[in-house]
Amino acid sequence: MPIIHVENIRKTYGQTVAVNDVSFDVHQGEIFGLIGPNGAGKTTTMECVEGLRTPDRGTISVLSLNPVRDARTLQHRVGVQLQQAQLQKRIKVWEAVDLWAALYPRAVNGAALLERLGLSEKRSAWFMTLSGGQKQRLFIALALIHDPEVVLLDELTTGLDPQARRAIWDMVRGIRDRGKTVLLTTHLMEEAERLCDRVAIIERGRVIDIGTPSALVRKYCPEQTVVLVSEEPAPRQRFTGIAGVEKVTVGPVLSDFAEATSDAPKLEERRRSDRPESPNVRYTIRGQGEEFVTDVIQCLSEHRIKVTEFRTELPNLEDVFLRLTGHSIRD
Repeated sequence: MPIIHVENIRKTYGQTVAVNDVSFDVHQGEIFGLIGPNGAGKTTTMECVEGLRTPDRGTISVLSLNPVRDARTLQHRVGVQLQQAQLQKRIKVWEAVDLWAALYPRAVNGAALLERLGLSEKRSAWFMTLSGGQKQRLFIALALIHDPEVVLLDELTTGLDPQARRAIWDMVRGIRDRGKTVLLTTHLMEEAERLCDRVAIIERGRVIDIGTPSALVRKYCPEQTVVLVSEEPAPRQRFTGIAGVEKVTVGPVLSDFAEATSDAPKLEERRRSDRPESPNVRYTIRGQGEEFVTDVIQCLSEHRIKVTEFRTELPNLEDVFLRLTGHSIRD
């Protein structure tokens, strides 16, 4: 049996359909992510799983229990970190941890938990003095104080700096490594790709697809790109003959300064006015196939084409996300 089972749930608010026929399963010991643009229905789905909202139709089970009917039982087995939460301004970190620990029949060592989350030095600090990352880690500590079997995390790193985000990622991996099951929501594609064993892409209240990040990339964005710089005068014909090649683009090699500016051609022309133009040419080769990059390298070797720069650009989960949900900005 899956640890979390969601089947055909629907949730509306008046005329607004927040979730429409969403289904997925989360299995033991995996990190499962709900990803999608703002307003896609991720948080509403999560709140239904948490038992904070009752779906209009459909079924949900967590550890084979109903999150609404069996809420009191699940409170001791599930840890929840909400998207938005607050504590009293002048409550100290250790006081919050001790208070939460007192709510459960059994709890883990609070001091050890704070140590693991990098909060030991802040144990006597007031909540209002903590940084955004420290507050997030404290809320995660409160969600883990009773050693839950399932952990639900809603937008756990939104607004955090890169260092705090990566520290929390390591902490989430540690939860999974201890055999726990994690369900999280995020609109950060890098976060989903780094953390999640599987993801469900939600758009306008519906699940578009479910799979591992790598499988979704292969399915929706199979193309690959090789960028190389060479002094060869005309190897383009050789590149177009490679199996799987769809497009070859040839362009000049600009300076790093010019490439980093919005008006690169004019600035580069101004900078080059008193020195000879570089003979190097940049070739951008796009194509598909498991052996695509290998075939490009083989072509370079067979024709003894000298290159001064070579790199590959592979699609990622963000490319899949944009292809499936569009590029328009959401409120």
